Amino acid sequence: MSILQSCIQQCLSSSSLPSLCTFSSSISSCPSPSLSRRVLLKPTTTTTVYCSSAADSAVTIVNGNADKRSVVERDEIRLGLPSKGRMAADTLDLLKDCQLSVRQVNPRQYVADIPLLPNLEVWFQRPKDIVRKLLSGDLDLGIVGLDTVYEYGQGNDDLIVVHEALEYGECRLSLAIPKYGIFENINSLKELAQMPQWTAEKPLRVATGFTYLGPKFMKDNGLEHVTFSTADGALEAAPAMGIADAILDLVSSGTTLRENNLKEIEGGIILQSQAVLVASRKSLIKRKGALETTHEILERLEAHLRAASQFTVTANMRGTSAEEVAERVLSQTSLSGLQGPTISPVFVKRDGKVVSDYYAMVICVPKKALYKSVQQLRAIGGSGVLISPLTYIFDEETPRWRELLTRLGL
Repeated sequence: MSILQSCIQQCLSSSSLPSLCTFSSSISSCPSPSLSRRVLLKPTTTTTVYCSSAADSAVTIVNGNADKRSVVERDEIRLGLPSKGRMAADTLDLLKDCQLSVRQVNPRQYVADIPLLPNLEVWFQRPKDIVRKLLSGDLDLGIVGLDTVYEYGQGNDDLIVVHEALEYGECRLSLAIPKYGIFENINSLKELAQMPQWTAEKPLRVATGFTYLGPKFMKDNGLEHVTFSTADGALEAAPAMGIADAILDLVSSGTTLRENNLKEIEGGIILQSQAVLVASRKSLIKRKGALETTHEILERLEAHLRAASQFTVTANMRGTSAEEVAERVLSQTSLSGLQGPTISPVFVKRDGKVVSDYYAMVICVPKKALYKSVQQLRAIGGSGVLISPLTYIFDEETPRWRELLTRLGL
């Protein structure tokens, strides 16, 4: 630890140093004009000394050995994934479905890889830490809830949502109030704001873990007399305990709110959230290989998610020509497919001759219209209907990719 000791000794010997210099287990100030502005002490055996001189560089001391590699110089791309909970499991399942299985040798390790993306490291982190490390440059990509991006990103322009709808982790950030007492007849945010009870001396008390989005939402909607108390869980009990008038929290089905005699109100939804793929703008522009890796991940995600809601339907239809069969198929509203049906002859050998009395029709059908499509096929003479799930649907170009390049100015 000689480098750290040297830093501290020079700090103590500086003529501009105040009479007292304190050090803690987290961040300590060391106001030397010639060497270090901050000494970062971590609970592990890793210590980083940041030098203020332009000629100096950050030095990381690991178990007493100096490591001069900086974050900027690293070659690998880093993807942050949730480390625990339902979001973590669903994220790994989605990547597996996209042929991007995460290989983690030891489930207790925080670093893993994806064999099909050899230059990519996977880092398992808490969702809020993923956003923070995207902003600090320690991560390049991440998958988290949109609410986490907005809460901990706080509108930072460096964060870019690459894919805004990964179709899991759906919830909403919503304001909820009791069903009883003074709130019994309050059913909208406007009515809540107009209640005469809220004054500078007695403001509306809101319990929430969203200390950025909560105050911002209230201010944007004209609620002036509001105070916030921070909490991470079991917010639903706060009004009944008398420690809050309302809560602002994530809601999925709303069952927990109802069981605790709470209700959502009109205009009280701050945002709709689900899992998203987010990236650092700086990394995409400056980190070698980051844009290419993002492109591949994005294409796989889009192709799989689009296919997940579609089925391939194949049916045999009697007809005099492919055009005549296509005419019948296209007369039905649910049988248009992606661009249109594929019609091909079905050949059989009859009386020593090869003839074609039937045509095979293939289309893609949305899951929600599947049964209706089968009924329409039967109505126009379809038989032997086969249905198969799809794995991928690749477009000529991923729409979100073009949008991303535009946002990056590329």
